[in-house]
This record gives sequence, C-alpha cells and structure tokens, in this order.
Amino acid sequence: MSDFRFTLLSDGSSDQVLSPILVWLLRRQNVTRAIQPAWADLRWLRRPPADLSGRIDLALGLYPCDLLFVHRDAEGAPLAARRAEILGALSDCTEGSAPAVCIVPVRMQEAWLLFNETAIRRAAGNPSGNQPLTMPRMRDLEALPDPKTLLHELLRDASGLHGRRRSRFSVQTGARRIVEFAEDFSPLLELPAFQSPR
Repeated sequence: MSDFRFTLLSDGSSDQVLSPILVWLLRRQNVTRAIQPAWADLRWLRRPPADLSGRIDLALGLYPCDLLFVHRDAEGAPLAARRAEILGALSDCTEGSAPAVCIVPVRMQEAWLLFNETAIRRAAGNPSGNQPLTMPRMRDLEALPDPKTLLHELLRDASGLHGRRRSRFSVQTGARRIVEFAEDFSPLLELPAFQSPR
C-alpha cells in the first residue's frame, strides 16, 4: 500500500508547526496508510509568485500529493472571505489538481498552540517548572488580539529564565517544539475554525 502524501502550503515558515496537527486530523479521519507530510518551501525560488494561485500551482508541481492543505491566517478578515480567497485561487490553478482543504485560523496559527500548558512547559525546556502561567480559556483562543505575543511570553515565563538568559531564549524554537510534546489535539476541535466546512 502506498503512502498518503499531503502538502502544506502556508503563509510562512513558522506555519510548518501545523503539520503534526494535520497528521493527527488525518488519523482521526481513518487514514491508515503511512502519512508523508511535506511543507511547500518556495523560499528558495528566485522569484516566487506573489499571487496565491501561482503559489498553489508551484506547490502542486514541486510537491505532488494526495491532498493539499492551503493555509491563510484570517488576520482580521472574515473566515468566509479567506476561505473564498483560497477556493478562488484553487479554481484559477493550471498545474493539475489534488483535493484541497482550506486551513484558516481565525486570528493566526499561534492561537492553536495555546491549548496545552504541559506541552508549552516542555517546549520551553522546563517541564517541572512551577512558574504560574496564565493560560487563555479554550473558548477565547480565536478572539485573542495577539496570540503570537502571548505564546512567546508564556514560553519565556515557562522557561524559568531571568535576565539576559531570558532575553536570549528562542521563542521561535520553543513555539515549533510545542507540537512535538502535544499528543492529543482534540481540544482544538472546539474552535470555530475547526468546525467550519472546508
């Protein structure tokens, strides 16, 4: 039986953290084949296309797949508008096709990393830390005005570091590691973005 290949086309390189969540979701949808994720890295191209349909065409050409995930943060735009933007770009593509799923966090993907305090502590390198972390409630995650800043502050707090060591702590690395320590993403199913039709 061949592997199940999916490609994630995202807004930026930090959005690669979505891949483990997508693998988990595919397992929930009873995909039993070995899953081979790929992130469509177009940064190495001399002149990557600026428009979404051109980026989708390149992703499909360079990273052939059984399923394409197209990520766009809503960033203040209505979820339906971002979804329509992705669907419109998909209809304009010329490079073959693959079934596609829209991924639209209501604010930005960092909100989806704020659900697991234990994973945040482990990603910060201090799993036994007892520094108080003010975690947002699940129902508030997609209404947070700046989830990225909050996530970075929680990681710094969870690290237990102070002074210069705290300021040098790599919050980007910590954010990427959160998904490595979260085994169950089911709390995210409560969020509107996960309940929206794709």
